[in-house]
Amino acid sequence: MIIDGSGGDPLPGGGTVATLLDHRIAMSMAVAALHCRKTNAGAALTLDDASPVATSYPAFFSQIRQLQGDAR
Repeated sequence: MIIDGSGGDPLPGGGTVATLLDHRIAMSMAVAALHCRKTNAGAALTLDDASPVATSYPAFFSQIRQLQGDAR
């Protein structure tokens, strides 16, 4: 995966990420979602399944919300 810099502009949003039941994909894409544009439906980026995050970092989403906002 290559992520080119956006010069500070939000990344396009609105897609769904297949996490493939991998906690690393889920967490990295949740962080990327924090910098995505929200769509008219309100979601910047959707994870198909965020439950694998509990494998390595059960408090991940609650701590992201405390630091930044809703990443789910």
